[in-house]
Amino acid sequence: MVRLGTGAYQYEVVPSWPTLPKHWELGDCTNGAVNSLGEVHITSRGAHPLTIWDTDGNFVSSWGEGTFGDPHQVFIDSDDHVWITDDLKHIVTRYTPAGEPVQTLGRPGRPAAAFVRIPFNMPAGTGLGPGGEIYVADGYGNFLVHKFSPAGELLHTWGRQGTGPGEFGTVHNLAVDQECRVYVCDRSNDRIQVFDSEGQYLTQWDMPGPNDLCIRDGLAYVAEGGQWVSLRTLDGQVVARLGGDESIFKSGHGITVDAEGSIYVTEIIRNQRVTKLQRL
Repeated sequence: MVRLGTGAYQYEVVPSWPTLPKHWELGDCTNGAVNSLGEVHITSRGAHPLTIWDTDGNFVSSWGEGTFGDPHQVFIDSDDHVWITDDLKHIVTRYTPAGEPVQTLGRPGRPAAAFVRIPFNMPAGTGLGPGGEIYVADGYGNFLVHKFSPAGELLHTWGRQGTGPGEFGTVHNLAVDQECRVYVCDRSNDRIQVFDSEGQYLTQWDMPGPNDLCIRDGLAYVAEGGQWVSLRTLDGQVVARLGGDESIFKSGHGITVDAEGSIYVTEIIRNQRVTKLQRL
C-alpha cells in the first residue's frame, strides 16, 4: 500500500474504499461526515445521494433518493442530526439520523437575487458554532456568510465580492471551532479566511484552492488544490501535507476525519470516488 506523511502523521492509502453493493455507482462524491457511531456519511450526485458506511467500507444504509438537487455538503452535529446543503435547491436542511427532515433554511427552488444580501443563492456548506448557531457559506451565487440562531432566525450576514480582507471569490465551505472562530474556504482567492463569530476578519491562510476543511481534535484538515491534503494547527501552521500525486487524489472536493484520525477525501469529475487515508 502507498504510505504518506512523516513523524506523528503517517497514513496508508486504503485501496477501493468503500465496498459498493452490486451494480452501484456513487458518481461525483461531493462531501463526507462522520457521526458519533463512527459511521461515514458520503454525499454524491448518483442515484444514492446519501450513503452510510462503517470505517472498513462496509455498506450500512442510504436515504434521500429522489430528494436533492445537488447534495453539495454534509455536516453532522453533536446530536447526530445530518445537515445537507443543497446548492441547486438553494436550501440547507437538517435531518434526523434516519433521514426525516426537521428544519429547512431557505426557500426550496427559489434562489435569492444576487447582490441583495439575503439567503440563499447556491449555498455551498454549513457548520455549527458551540452554542448551536448555524453558519452557511453562500456560496456560488452570492459572496456571503450568514449566521442564524439555532431556531433559524437570521442574525448576521457578512462578505462581498472581492479580494480584500472580508471579501470573497467563491465561498465554498466553512467550519467553526470551539472558540467560535469561523474558517471560510475562499477557494478562488486561494485562501482560508478566519473570522470571529460576528464576521470580524482575524487572519488568513494562503494556499491553492481550498475546497473544504474539517476541524477535529485541535487540527484543521484541508482539501486544497484538488491534489493535496494539509493538516494545520488552528493558527494555520502546517504540520503535514499529503498528496501531490494524481494517483492519490485528482479532484479532492470534500474531507472528513474519523475518531481514529483516518482521513476520507471525496472526489468529483476526474475521480468519482472516496479515498481513505488510514492513520498509522
